[in-house]
Amino acid sequence: MARHSRHGAGARRRPAAVIVGMMGAGKTRLGKEMSQMLGIGFEDADQQIEDEIGMSIPKYFARHGEAAFRDVERRVVADTLVSFDGIYALGGGAPMTPAVREALHDYAAHGGRVIYLLADPAEAMERARRGGGRPMLDGDADARWMALYEKRDPIYRKVANVIVRTHGMTPKAAARKMIDMTNEGIVHVDGAGIEPYDVRIGEGALNHLPDVLGERPVRVALIHTQSVQRHSDRARAILRKAGYQVSDIMIPDAEAGKTVQVADGIWQRLGNEGFTRSDAIVGLGGGACTDLAGFVAATWMRGVRYVNCPTSLLAMVDASTGGKTGVNTPQGKNLVGSFYTPAGVLADLRTLTSLPNDIFIEGLGEVAKSGFIRDPEILTILEDHADELRAFDGETFLDSPLKPVVAELIERTVRVKAHHVSADLKEAGLREFLNYGHTFGHAIEQLEHFRWRHGNAVAVGMVYAAELSNLTGHLDRPTVEYTYDLLERLGLPTSWNGADFDEVLALMHRDKKARGNTLRFVGLEEIGRPFHLDDPDPQAVRKAFERVRQQA
Repeated sequence: MARHSRHGAGARRRPAAVIVGMMGAGKTRLGKEMSQMLGIGFEDADQQIEDEIGMSIPKYFARHGEAAFRDVERRVVADTLVSFDGIYALGGGAPMTPAVREALHDYAAHGGRVIYLLADPAEAMERARRGGGRPMLDGDADARWMALYEKRDPIYRKVANVIVRTHGMTPKAAARKMIDMTNEGIVHVDGAGIEPYDVRIGEGALNHLPDVLGERPVRVALIHTQSVQRHSDRARAILRKAGYQVSDIMIPDAEAGKTVQVADGIWQRLGNEGFTRSDAIVGLGGGACTDLAGFVAATWMRGVRYVNCPTSLLAMVDASTGGKTGVNTPQGKNLVGSFYTPAGVLADLRTLTSLPNDIFIEGLGEVAKSGFIRDPEILTILEDHADELRAFDGETFLDSPLKPVVAELIERTVRVKAHHVSADLKEAGLREFLNYGHTFGHAIEQLEHFRWRHGNAVAVGMVYAAELSNLTGHLDRPTVEYTYDLLERLGLPTSWNGADFDEVLALMHRDKKARGNTLRFVGLEEIGRPFHLDDPDPQAVRKAFERVRQQA
């Protein structure tokens, strides 16, 4: 398992995964399957307890009562969570004890995976009856099971950060699904004005769709583009299997789909099909598609539940996180929109298999940006794997050594964005640093009538920002040259000469960071130290443009 690490002497050991769920869900059987597949240990909390008390759990219940049993259980679980590094299955009632819940929250906060094994109730009840020896099911076993399920299910959902449905699956298939879902990267996003949500990164992340949507929605609008049809087909199948009524809505690809006219067509369709405030929207596609879908979700009945499913590298690292939604107008990009956080983000690495090489590479522009403004390790990874990244091939990606590299780059980049967004949802200060390279980049996009991809424009924009930072005395020349070198090694553009300076200047004055007549940029003092560069010397603004144009 990706998160099963070596431990030095005296280091705290933590389980690779902890499994919770109802009696009869298959926690022990599937936990053993997982451990065998991974080649790591397995422990069952109920067996541990019986070894400690020297008798069966039913006998201990009868002799000492449930309170005494829960106290033993609490101690055993607390000790194991800091001393065992295999797969750990808990008894069905363990998470109901506050101290156990607290220990599980601490474990999850340190990167642990708590799996809620959500089995079909009929299957689980049958297994629980066959197993016997369950004092909590004395009497009418099925009625007791359902009563306990109604009480425990909300608690399981609160403590778990991975929910796995196993209905109709063989034990080996279910265990493999658990491993895949446990290996996902999870970035938690919260902060002032943000309803907390998770960004999940991994192969098969779309399987979480029903759990993120929840039980409340009846209708789900699946908004996507033609270019991701095979992925939208999979999402639609997952949604329909979970019982949702799915409305399939296809929009034009890229920026052509990000207009008020497209949004209006979707609003009309939602109205005709009876979508209510309790229904939901899923956006599946590149950044333009998910921006549009999020905007529709934010505005339909003043806000409905929304799940963001990015399918390009750029969308996974940029548009997916932060709650920005919107449409373009003839006057500029993203001038109409709102801040609206999703219920969750599902970055499924399988969707990258259909990504053309050039579209993958443009996403590296936003990845590099996050390295320049906060996480230098991103730049190191990009340097070390530049040749492989530049040669990206979607058809071989999932079975290649590049997959974990890309997964780490996505997770690190999302963490950078989450750091800024959590502190500044509505871009009043810190979040503006995420716009490094964007003032000039957005001007390029508009002057090129959006024929230039966003990541490519941002790459040139970072070169411009680095040159401007150097000309204003903030950034040394070697870092400017390093910017050129790294971006070129990745296959990204570093120059542009598609318009004259006055045209570019006029558009930069209309940038959303501008205040009145004051031109504002995000500059760089050194790698990892961005700053607000307000009203820079006009000659430096022009000279930086000339340097970028000279390279073309």
